[in-house]
Amino acid sequence: MVEDLRARALHLLQSVFGYPAFRGEQAAIIELIAGGGDALVLMPTGGGKSLCYQIPALLRQGCGVVISPLIALMQDQVDALAELGVRAAFLNSTQDFDEALRIERALRRGELDLLYIAPERLMTPRCLELLDSAQIALFAIDEAHCVSQWGHDFRPEYIRLSVLHERYPQVPRIALTATADFQTRDEIMLRLQLDGARRFVSSFDRPNIRYQIVEKENVRRQLLDFIRSEHVGEAGIVYCLSRKKVEETAAFLNDAGIAALAYHAGMDASVRSRHQSRFLREDGIVMVATIAFGMGIDKPDVRFVAHLDLPKSIEGYYQETGRAGRDGLPADAWMAYGLQDVVQQRRMIEESEAEPTFKRMQSARLDAMLGLCETIGCRRVHLLDYFGQASAPCGNCDICLNPPQSFDATESVQKLLSTIYRVGQRFGAVHVMEVLRGSDSEKVRQWGHDKLSTFGIGSDKGDAEWRAILRQAIALGLVEIDHENYGSLRLPEASRAVLKGERSVAMRRYRKPEKARRAPARASGFDEISLSAPQQALFEKLRWWRVETAREHNVPAYVIFHDATLREIARAMPVTLDDLRQVSGVGEKKRETYGAQLIALVAAQEAA
Repeated sequence: MVEDLRARALHLLQSVFGYPAFRGEQAAIIELIAGGGDALVLMPTGGGKSLCYQIPALLRQGCGVVISPLIALMQDQVDALAELGVRAAFLNSTQDFDEALRIERALRRGELDLLYIAPERLMTPRCLELLDSAQIALFAIDEAHCVSQWGHDFRPEYIRLSVLHERYPQVPRIALTATADFQTRDEIMLRLQLDGARRFVSSFDRPNIRYQIVEKENVRRQLLDFIRSEHVGEAGIVYCLSRKKVEETAAFLNDAGIAALAYHAGMDASVRSRHQSRFLREDGIVMVATIAFGMGIDKPDVRFVAHLDLPKSIEGYYQETGRAGRDGLPADAWMAYGLQDVVQQRRMIEESEAEPTFKRMQSARLDAMLGLCETIGCRRVHLLDYFGQASAPCGNCDICLNPPQSFDATESVQKLLSTIYRVGQRFGAVHVMEVLRGSDSEKVRQWGHDKLSTFGIGSDKGDAEWRAILRQAIALGLVEIDHENYGSLRLPEASRAVLKGERSVAMRRYRKPEKARRAPARASGFDEISLSAPQQALFEKLRWWRVETAREHNVPAYVIFHDATLREIARAMPVTLDDLRQVSGVGEKKRETYGAQLIALVAAQEAA
């Protein structure tokens, strides 16, 4: 029975989806769910989570119901399944009554393999009654981290999804997410009543992504230099904290000749939808957005994700950077970070109306994010360690490629702490550094701080160096920001040992930001098909054919074929339809639909 299930699952993988073999723990997850078990699946973006519920839904009797918060993307997801010959549909608020009624009838008649529903729609009496009248194969709760009130993307309606276990106890459930720390995992299990569910935690490593964090100087100019040096004409996502910054950055990039679109929750819904559609369906668009954009984006060829402001947590950062390089090809996660980011994030936590326990958790997550920014070791090691995964230095992040110098910063930190103490712990960073450096400013003289013993003791360092030291001191917990007192700096208990000479402090030496330049070759750890000149020419022809085909079908280009599949076709140069069976990503339905056109393109190239 088990062997038969495994064989059927593999047959579906190869015949429907066109992939030769399962990756990681996909086979074990599919076997468990298809057999009626429950699971929590943590798998990085691009790791193949959707197969873990799509194949069991095809193996079991009835329709798989996918609960997803991504209303704007359901159409594309359903279109992609239709291209594979899978009977899929969605129910959400974008449909009129007649269309919704048609889909409801199809579900009752057993004519659907997969149905996507938003959690708000699922919880209505009408929808629950609909599910009561249908045969349900499984429930897949996608983006399951949304259930966590401690997480980075909380959706209140997700908490009510425990009704699935109560109302349909015999139907297997699979909760899936790309990011969840230990506490979030426990909360998902509790909130969804996944008692006894098996946890599958895949490797969080994305070796094709290069992580780089730079000192914030002129951030828009730095971003432009980065794009021009690394990603001209390529798709990317730029995250900003505020709506105003989103719009200004998009305008700046467009003025500089970079095709950029803005996206945030304050925009007209039709404009947001149009911008998202262009990003998904056109090549080389840069989307500048708040975190309102991105969850569930399936576009495989996003070549970079940039952050112009500090994310609130490593969880959020990992989820956002994971939208780059879903095709497994080289991609960049680039961030510009400065002292003001720390001040701003601390203030947002302190001024929020959240409960003290929640504020402490937010602070702890921000501390972990600061630790990633200020580390003098491999970024990837630090990032994976947060999720409980041990690893070796990657040789591919900015720290590994250009190791920073560390130095004994004890004396410098003592000067900083002493100055904060001498000014009464009542002034912010700018004033403290003016006193340190001996600036002859009116404010310093007004308060008599030019008479302090610490006035000018830091004149050997520039303003940028002191900002770097202060930022690292905050990350180490040696300085705190008092937002109840206008952002003044204060000394926590941990600073006492440093001031008394009982504790030494090592820091990263300040390095002046350099203009972005072409990065060195990538480290190994991912596959990239190299093409000869004729093969590259065929690949470009295949891409143009894909653009036209996608336009005819009114779907994003990647729904037809991923770049990786087109590269493999260009390398293999298939001459018969049977040859296409050996190409990953070409299932039976796609071979039947597009095979003749692909063979003709190959033949034309060989004849050229």
